[in-house]
Amino acid sequence: MKIIACNSNRPLAEAVAAALGIPLTQASVRRFADMEIFAEINENIRGEDVFVIQSTSYPANDNLMELLIMLDALKRASARRITAVIPYFGYARQDRKSGPRTPISAKLVANLITAAGANRVLTMDLHAAQIQGFFDIPVDNLFAAPLFGRDIQERFAGRETMVVSPDVGGVVRARAIAARIGADLAIIDKRRPRAGVSEVMNVIGEVEGRHCILVDDIVDSGGTLCNAAEALLKHGAKSASVYVTHGVFSGGAVARVGAAPLETMVVTDSILATEAVRVSRNIRQLTIAPLIAEAMKRISEESSVSTLFN
Repeated sequence: MKIIACNSNRPLAEAVAAALGIPLTQASVRRFADMEIFAEINENIRGEDVFVIQSTSYPANDNLMELLIMLDALKRASARRITAVIPYFGYARQDRKSGPRTPISAKLVANLITAAGANRVLTMDLHAAQIQGFFDIPVDNLFAAPLFGRDIQERFAGRETMVVSPDVGGVVRARAIAARIGADLAIIDKRRPRAGVSEVMNVIGEVEGRHCILVDDIVDSGGTLCNAAEALLKHGAKSASVYVTHGVFSGGAVARVGAAPLETMVVTDSILATEAVRVSRNIRQLTIAPLIAEAMKRISEESSVSTLFN
């Protein structure tokens, strides 16, 4: 079993390797003067079971290209099996035609990863579960729900909680966590007049007097979750907190979250945290390294991965 780290989230790759007790394989991904990407593996990996860890977060195109070039290098070096470990799968929000003459970019990225040489994909909390069907190779989609559930039970013990989905599309995700911690479920009725802008129209559920926990897969601009928190407090909630898997935090999102009436926002380290995220007053990170490491171990040993979902 060999583990290779590209450049998007090396601290996570190092934590995964430490959890498995396996050193990272000597490899490098560098750029020529014109920013052309070059990958080189400095160890023999012929016949090995290789895992490449790379989130396709900002800069998404550079990180995706790094992954593709590394996969190609591994294929040409005769690795026995290549698993692309993509904690955050970029382009996942483009999973359908959102209007006339628009692409389905998530399917294109799936084709590129397969063509580059991946035999398997391991990812986490895909924005749309059906993206697994875009691949013609096996895809293991892990969930942060067990991790979040344990943290909520520790942090909110003795408080009357309610899990809230920030939109109708996230109800399944929120319901899974609500069932796990034995809490009720509420839903935010949201409208999106244009891309990147959201408006809260109504709160469905009795949130008055409750400590509300918003659950989502991605925080990008932060507008949806901040607006939802304000709406919950206006409807009588005692507090509003957020648990989200992927902290994209584009533009002024960190400042927006810092100014919002949020008790805390918990994100995983699927995306490398910026300095602004690390020093934020109300953003906290949970590591997914043990979960990723265990999934990789089970894939290598040909044992069940699905039991990790429990």
